[in-house]
Amino acid sequence: MKVLVFGATGMVGQGVLREFLLATDVESVVTVGRSATGVHDAKLREIVHAEMGNLTAIESELMGFDACFFTLGVSAFGMKEADYQHITYGFTLAAAGVLSRLNPAMTFIYVSGAGTDSTERGRIMWARVKGRTENSLLRLPFKAYTFRPGIIQPLDGIQSRTPSYRVIYKLAKPLLPLFRWALPSLVLSTRDIGQAMLSVARRGYKKPILETRDIRMMARG
Repeated sequence: MKVLVFGATGMVGQGVLREFLLATDVESVVTVGRSATGVHDAKLREIVHAEMGNLTAIESELMGFDACFFTLGVSAFGMKEADYQHITYGFTLAAAGVLSRLNPAMTFIYVSGAGTDSTERGRIMWARVKGRTENSLLRLPFKAYTFRPGIIQPLDGIQSRTPSYRVIYKLAKPLLPLFRWALPSLVLSTRDIGQAMLSVARRGYKKPILETRDIRMMARG
């Protein structure tokens, strides 16, 4: 399987990249992002591209993939809706539109979030934008799925790139394993997400939107 990863420097992206490089049935991994991951592996090739809303310059490098995993995103904290939509909706649909044309048989998996508003009319800004993104993505002419994780436990030395999130995770670190045990429908690990993505890419899933319990089930194989 040849796979493409957008946003591999983020916390979720780091986790899924690790799982893909470990998977024996993944032949090659290509990452696309605004900066290099710093990871070195014989299976890995990186494309550093500054303008994620316009992929014209790298289209020739985006053909021949079996699956794409889109983990690129930003926190909505302190952002205006137009700016958040430019990144969350604009970057995702720019990539998905190109890939659905170049690789119509591929599987595209998008990382959304628990609480996403599929009606696009709720009061919470980020949830509306994520819902709009999911709805538009699922209308494209290829096989697409969206993952809605809630609390994510970073493993294997992985850290968030957002300073405030790093502080929160550092404080919560002793409690996350307990939360994971007590609230299995709310907490996933970075390993869970990567393994579940591979499972969905390999054999699909019964519905296009996967909540935490769906993701956990697929992570178990």
